[in-house]
Amino acid sequence: MTRPDVDPERHAQRMAHRQRVMRERIARADREQGVLLVLTGPGKGKSSSAFGMVARALGHGMKVAIVQFIKGAFATGEAAFFRNQSGVSFHVMGEGYTWDTQDRERDICAAEEAWQQVRKVLKDPEVQLVVLDELNIALRHGYLDLDQVLDDLQARPPMQHVVVTGRNAPQPLVELADTVTDMRVVKHAFKDQGIKAQKGVEL
Repeated sequence: MTRPDVDPERHAQRMAHRQRVMRERIARADREQGVLLVLTGPGKGKSSSAFGMVARALGHGMKVAIVQFIKGAFATGEAAFFRNQSGVSFHVMGEGYTWDTQDRERDICAAEEAWQQVRKVLKDPEVQLVVLDELNIALRHGYLDLDQVLDDLQARPPMQHVVVTGRNAPQPLVELADTVTDMRVVKHAFKDQGIKAQKGVEL
């Protein structure tokens, strides 16, 4: 059924114009290189988006490495699934949320140990996608040296893609990144309605 307020001819003209614009953009985008993506902001879905990219990469037969900061104290569905997949190296390096550990020195040690694992991965050209889950949290709290992190990211193999997640991404990382998504909150089941985190949705 055609909406009475939409002129089919005008719609076709707009779509033809959009098609031309998109084809021109695609034609201009002729470089191939590793892409640094940052997923940040207070909204839900940053890690979920990153793990969606992991699934996509595996579908293309790519080799993937995942290093999780912060989250190591509790089981997650992504860890249970992806660590058993061929082509994935999964490293859970955190000790839980910062309000649970309440031990800055221990958190720093955990983050530094995690980054040593990251540095090995960033030097391996066979690893085509790297996910650094909740790295932004570690950076925000000063658990890692930001300049060192930026230097290591820039020194990675030229075709290696990296996805960094976590709210409050530092501005120098945002500036270095090729793609940045800032997720906002419209409604949240836990914060707004007191609905607890549940398997398959948050865990």
